[in-house]
Amino acid sequence: MYAYFAEEFATELINVQSDTELSGALAEVSRRLGFDHFALSLELRSGSREAPGLLLHDYPDEWAKVYVAFDLAGQDPVRRACDKSFIGFAWDMLEEMIPLTRGDRQMLAVGKECGIGDGYTVPRHLPGLARGTCTFAVCPDRDLPRCRLALAEIVGTLALSCALALGPSRSTETVPVLSDRQRECLLWTARGKTAAETAIILGIGTETVIQHLKMARERYQVHCKQSLVVAALFDGLIGFADIIRWRDTG
Repeated sequence: MYAYFAEEFATELINVQSDTELSGALAEVSRRLGFDHFALSLELRSGSREAPGLLLHDYPDEWAKVYVAFDLAGQDPVRRACDKSFIGFAWDMLEEMIPLTRGDRQMLAVGKECGIGDGYTVPRHLPGLARGTCTFAVCPDRDLPRCRLALAEIVGTLALSCALALGPSRSTETVPVLSDRQRECLLWTARGKTAAETAIILGIGTETVIQHLKMARERYQVHCKQSLVVAALFDGLIGFADIIRWRDTG
């Protein structure tokens, strides 16, 4: 039965031609899976206002207004947890995935007051292109339909792929190109090394390292090394494993 349901929805998604059709399909499938609400967010690499990405949801108006008015996206613990998971996760797992602050708990409590209880979020990250989430949520007085979370995982993945395919023109920005030496200097910077330490490791002058990093910042149009590291991680130019594995074995 579930296999047939997943196949049916996959076929429906293939034929979706617009954001409106995708939203309608997600609203329908979320109810059939036993959820009350859905939210799909796709953030494209481009920072231009003409290409902001995509946001579809049928959350209660009260929660949507609070979320936007107080710009809660940057404080959302669910968004942070997405960076720690390759697969979907239920929100009751948040505390095991990331440290929850008092503000995080307050935000989740406000969400419940506005009609959003527990949820299941499917994260996806495509370096250099986009990051997205597809969430299915229930009202505060209901439990997650845990027997159907595997299906929610499949549906969320398909929906995000469909959303990305719908808007190839949303982002035309290309990833900045760094030379091999610039990337090496950036990598050692991300590992916590100073310009002098990086120079010793690479066998080049300290001033040369400084210039390589300066050129890398100019190509990314950022003004500090922290922003450069974050941008390079997002684009897949360097990876978390490149940093963490070295730290653990260094």
